[in-house]
Amino acid sequence: MTQHAPLIIDVAGLSLTKADRRRLQSPLTGGIILFARNWENRQQLGALCADIKSIRKDLLICVDHEGGRVQRFKTDGFTHLPPMRALGQQWMKDQLAATNAATACGYVLGAELRACGVDLSFTPVLDLDHGGSSVIGDRAFGRDPRVVTLLAKSLMHGLLQAGMANCGKHFPGHGFVKADSHTDIPVDKRSLKAILADDAAPYEWLNTTLTSVMPAHVIYPRVDARPAGFSEQWLTFILRGQLGFGGAIFSDDLSMAGARLIDGKEVSYSQAAMAALNAGCDMVLLCNQSVDEGKAVDELLDGMAEGLVKGQWEALESSEMRRLDLLPVTPAPKWDDLMLHPAYMHAMGLVS
Repeated sequence: MTQHAPLIIDVAGLSLTKADRRRLQSPLTGGIILFARNWENRQQLGALCADIKSIRKDLLICVDHEGGRVQRFKTDGFTHLPPMRALGQQWMKDQLAATNAATACGYVLGAELRACGVDLSFTPVLDLDHGGSSVIGDRAFGRDPRVVTLLAKSLMHGLLQAGMANCGKHFPGHGFVKADSHTDIPVDKRSLKAILADDAAPYEWLNTTLTSVMPAHVIYPRVDARPAGFSEQWLTFILRGQLGFGGAIFSDDLSMAGARLIDGKEVSYSQAAMAALNAGCDMVLLCNQSVDEGKAVDELLDGMAEGLVKGQWEALESSEMRRLDLLPVTPAPKWDDLMLHPAYMHAMGLVS
């Protein structure tokens, strides 16, 4: 059986330490998420990614790189991508030009990351802009789920041209609640019918296009008492069963406040990870815990190994196949070659 490697962890600095190497060699580690602290310049980023791949070629190198205020790499030639709201505003003036610009953004985003060795960006945001969420805000394309769907599909087309998979987030929708799940546990009291007709609609319309999804650390009490990322009802029965999604499901960051309280009890990282996997996640993220010696990462690795032996979670071949399906299959051009590539130069003319 294929070994299921569900953990996406991070590293502390600009290069790998001995502790980083040991953690990345664990058969439970499936990938790494990069942050701004892991960035100095393109040469350093490329060397870091190459070093990660030298440990294991199948490790998935990820980053939150959406455009606007959520873009980890912004200097040394990286294009400053617009927030997704700018594409939504362009849609109001010229719908077809906006979809074309969204494809150009997706291509530039994916091509620049891949030229430095990054495999996947957690994008696009499919949340609707209801006007009250500070954490979503201009990260959303707009309020209308149909507009969001078409612009996201266009952006994902650009990612595909660059050889990159995609990740729709935050299922079934984070845009209606005002609280920030990094620091609070938001509660959305709408009915399932209302959510499916509005915020969750893009996930059904894009079920042939999305390659991965990240659920929200939001509680929807009229559907389940657990946050969506720990809810079998949301992930297995609704997202997969009812909406027809067949790709990979990532948990959002397990270190966020919204991830640490399950069924009214505060849980450990490994308990949260196992709860997410048992609910239907294929992979779980633990972010920003490698700093200060990374004890939390080691505790997660040890706890997950112990839980597997005790039967507290199941290693699934289907989950591992979904993880591997997110790895790029086409070679990426080197940065200098990309800068002269006709498709890249054309796309740059459309990115504003």
